[in-house]
Amino acid sequence: MTFPASTTHNPIEIFDNGVLAWGLVACGFAQVSKLFIELIQNRRWRPSVLIETGGMPSSHSALVTGTTAGIGWELGFSHPAFALAVTMAFVVMYDASGIRREAGLIASKVNLLPKNIWENLDSSELKENLGHSRLEVVVGSLIGPTVALPGLVFIGSPLHLIQSITLTPG
Repeated sequence: MTFPASTTHNPIEIFDNGVLAWGLVACGFAQVSKLFIELIQNRRWRPSVLIETGGMPSSHSALVTGTTAGIGWELGFSHPAFALAVTMAFVVMYDASGIRREAGLIASKVNLLPKNIWENLDSSELKENLGHSRLEVVVGSLIGPTVALPGLVFIGSPLHLIQSITLTPG
């Protein structure tokens, strides 16, 4: 593993991180696609899905797999950072389709209980759509690398994109 010679960093460097940028773009793409899926499936325009968890596809899965693929592409698929990213991606996706999904199913059962049994508690309903089905996780996990890798290869980092548009020397 190599380290930079200088220990001073410029905050603008964050814009030169293509892996992070394209992971976030993959996440955003998955989240925005929920808006159109809602429109097609339920025939309603509901922008609130843009800030909701759960649903098709999993934007968390798109984020972690896009970022993981980018790390593998940039550092090599044998690099320890790629191994760590894969491990974390599996934890996030397992959690989304397991624990968070189960918590949502339990919330739906609790919401069926009579409201008057909850003394001294807020009687508002619990959020039910917390996790994802396995299919939603798989689709999200395919979106991640599909968006992130071409972005890294053909466009690069946001800083590189800005420099190529403004024709500033890099």
